[in-house]
Amino acid sequence: MAYYDLREWISAVDKAGELKRIKAEADPVLEIGEVTDRVSKWGPRGEHGPGGPALLFENVKGHPGAKVLINQFGSERRMRLALDVDSLDDIADRIKAFMDVKSPQGLLDKIKMLPMLAEMGKFFPKEVATGPCKEVIQRDNLSLLDFPILQCWPQDGGRFITLPSVITKDPKTGKRNVGTYRMQVYDGQTAGMHWQRQKQGAEHYREQMRRAAAAGEAHPVTAALDMMARSGGGSRVAEGKQVAGRMDVAVAVGTEPAVMFSSIVPAPPDIEEYMIAGFLRQKPVELVKCETVDLEVPATSEIVLEGYVQLDELRMEGPFGDHTGFYTPEDLYPVFHLTCITHRKDPIYSTTIVGKPPMEDAWMGKAVERIFLPLMRLTIPEIVDVNLPVEGIFHNLMIVSIRKSYPGQARKVMNGIWALGQAMSTKCILVVDEDVNVQDLGEVALKVLNNIDPERDIQFTLGPVDSLDHASRLPDYGSKMGVDATRKWPSEGFTRPWPDEIRMDAKTREQVTKRWKEFGLE
Repeated sequence: MAYYDLREWISAVDKAGELKRIKAEADPVLEIGEVTDRVSKWGPRGEHGPGGPALLFENVKGHPGAKVLINQFGSERRMRLALDVDSLDDIADRIKAFMDVKSPQGLLDKIKMLPMLAEMGKFFPKEVATGPCKEVIQRDNLSLLDFPILQCWPQDGGRFITLPSVITKDPKTGKRNVGTYRMQVYDGQTAGMHWQRQKQGAEHYREQMRRAAAAGEAHPVTAALDMMARSGGGSRVAEGKQVAGRMDVAVAVGTEPAVMFSSIVPAPPDIEEYMIAGFLRQKPVELVKCETVDLEVPATSEIVLEGYVQLDELRMEGPFGDHTGFYTPEDLYPVFHLTCITHRKDPIYSTTIVGKPPMEDAWMGKAVERIFLPLMRLTIPEIVDVNLPVEGIFHNLMIVSIRKSYPGQARKVMNGIWALGQAMSTKCILVVDEDVNVQDLGEVALKVLNNIDPERDIQFTLGPVDSLDHASRLPDYGSKMGVDATRKWPSEGFTRPWPDEIRMDAKTREQVTKRWKEFGLE
């Protein structure tokens, strides 16, 4: 089922008993964040299970009539509901089915492919003349402060738009990118654009600067091309010679769940996120053209912010209470300038809060883990399963089980993972044998700690790390660790006998199962 818009999605969540409407007045500065943090950490005994319910605040202080939706993806059940599947592995199976298609060898094979080709046609976005996001169009007297944007944590640098779909276009190919990058609101007309160095939006920004320099608008620059240049100061142009020009940016807030989810997934660079959303919802995403920039946005968005980033302008952004459980310190990022706002009548502001796990983003991350396992196997076929523990906040720990066929294969897998897109910043990789359930952390700890000789089995390497890693020796650069916790073979230099794991024999287990009631241990 494809949800038409955010409102249809909210109705589905409500019907499933997964929504709480908050009638009491709540302050978008800290108070909504504190309520959501408590709810998101409800345990298995909670009324709604792990993660607590989605929250719709209907009485927001300072914003009469406004509504704030938060924690919409904050449980496994809601992630399954959002993607309309019984299990997140169902989507992985669909992806695998498409990847397993072989080139047709004859007419019969081609005929058999027709239904799949027809299904693929559903994925392509469709441009429409107008949509609900155009119900109100504002070109004058614009202000981001009209919306109930949250300040989540006490030391945050201000209010942040935390769940935007930021749309940019590749200057070389024209391919669109949709990414979720937080935006610190500086004032009514400007906001920080926090696209980290390795993100596709940042690469579009750098390419636009290269083109401006090559076109003679300015000489090649050094620090300006490095948008992460670090030095003090407030709003200013980057160090070095100025680069003239600007890059169009559009921001959609409050999209239906498939579009929102597709903007956070680590998609291959050549695959457009609107295509991924179409695949997830089995129906094309409808797009409308923006009013003041050359970009297309989801037609049913609640709010669309149109604007640009000036190529030679950087400003301090942060601090921000991040999903690591720590504050990300201040740093220089481009500045988004607002040129137009379009929105639905009485728009619903969709947002999230991140912090010490588990929180809403944990469930989104687990969905990414399951859905993109087939793509990892495409490059590293010996992978059996992967677990990104919530406490590892996505980039700090990956547990991988493999089907081991030759000596040194665990180390080959580690290096393969560090070569995969966003997985390149994984700080610690644990590799275990295929018979280890990587989703059972107790079993993983038992096998890893028993199976390793630390000096022999731990490998260190240097390379890119996550921008949020406050422990790295330098920003974006530091060390990573791989642990080979597989059984060691003689061909790997291990000549001692490897002991058998303790297991009861099948006959005794079956006998005890049949007699269990006799023991009075029901």
